[in-house]
Amino acid sequence: MSKTHFGYTSVDEAEKAGRVRGVFDSVASKYDLMNDLMSLGAHRVWKSYAVTVANVRAGDKVLDIAGGTGDLARAFARQAGSTGCVVLSDINQAMLRVGRDRLLDEGLVLPTLACDGERLPFRSDSFDLVSVAFGLRNMTHKDRALTEMCRVLRPGGRLLVLEFSKVAEPLRKPYDWYSFNVLPRLGRWIAGDSQSYQYLAESIRMHPDQEELKALMKACGFGHVDVHNLSAGVVALHVGVKC
Repeated sequence: MSKTHFGYTSVDEAEKAGRVRGVFDSVASKYDLMNDLMSLGAHRVWKSYAVTVANVRAGDKVLDIAGGTGDLARAFARQAGSTGCVVLSDINQAMLRVGRDRLLDEGLVLPTLACDGERLPFRSDSFDLVSVAFGLRNMTHKDRALTEMCRVLRPGGRLLVLEFSKVAEPLRKPYDWYSFNVLPRLGRWIAGDSQSYQYLAESIRMHPDQEELKALMKACGFGHVDVHNLSAGVVALHVGVKC
């Protein structure tokens, strides 16, 4: 059986999805609080920037993959309006329930679907925009996922990938220290789970950097890819256009 990585650990490909599911089952109820603490609130700025770049218009059809607690889906739904459609999806049922319930509490009723980003159950050329925020690095076969995202986009449609990336050289040592010393402790104190946040730190280092991901997106069918570095490369927004 083929091997892949789960953080720094080598596992059978068939095991990875289950292990990732276990991570998010564990942290779903504290996910937003932990994001605020880990990033000092910066994740809200990164997502707001992605929403601005997305420039969703009234009537657009949008798919938010690995949508978690619904931050992007909520913003897109307000922009797409009553004539548009925003689908919130996630492979993890616990995360999807949290996101759906939050949206319902705010009066937003969106289609929600538990599905695998590597096997999207949608017709080709269905969406004007596809987004995936902090979810691509957890997928076993990133090339399959990106190819699927390209398939379901209409020609001229765009993919937004918001993900942790390679931080600028002067910040790497302090960033590594923070990632491997502070994040697991925060996870233990707040979410009662240090291992999931150890995995987070490791998975970031195993994810393709800015240029590698750009090249992978082009290889998977995107004719043009722009890269926006945020917070000195802690996070990058990749915007791919299906030509």
